[in-house]
Amino acid sequence: MKFSKLYILLLLLPLFAFNSFHKYYISVTQVDYVQEKQSLQIITRIFIDDFENLLKERYDDTIVLDEGEELANTNMYIEKYLADKLTIKINGEQAKLNFIGKKYDLELVKCYLEIEGIKNINSIEISNKVLFDMFDDQQNIIKTKINAKQKSFMLTSQNNKAVLNFN
Repeated sequence: MKFSKLYILLLLLPLFAFNSFHKYYISVTQVDYVQEKQSLQIITRIFIDDFENLLKERYDDTIVLDEGEELANTNMYIEKYLADKLTIKINGEQAKLNFIGKKYDLELVKCYLEIEGIKNINSIEISNKVLFDMFDDQQNIIKTKINAKQKSFMLTSQNNKAVLNFN
């Protein structure tokens, strides 16, 4: 009995010793068209630690993404970064994203954005380059609900935009 336990342990030990734990770099962005409000409502979810490291490297190394410890200008940096990396064209026209705010949810930061004054959507182009400048293997999932149609896309640094037509 003692020999069989030792034998199993010796077989399993190399699996644990040489197994490297791979961290996945992913964000999820939900884009919903609310026709009654004539607005595109966007929630992007990003892992706090990855986003914080990026903001520190890019803007200010004292940034902390934690409600109790964050700097007064943290929202400004988040808004600036998202405006640079998340772009949306509606019916061929570049749309202006309005940063509404953010909320911390366990290991994620949820960033709320909105585009107002949209009467109809015939086509939409979404480009999401969030964290591509930090991680080569970053993947950004886009989920849309527009004109009662739901679609999902996986964007990578090699393929960073999706186009939907509703004609």
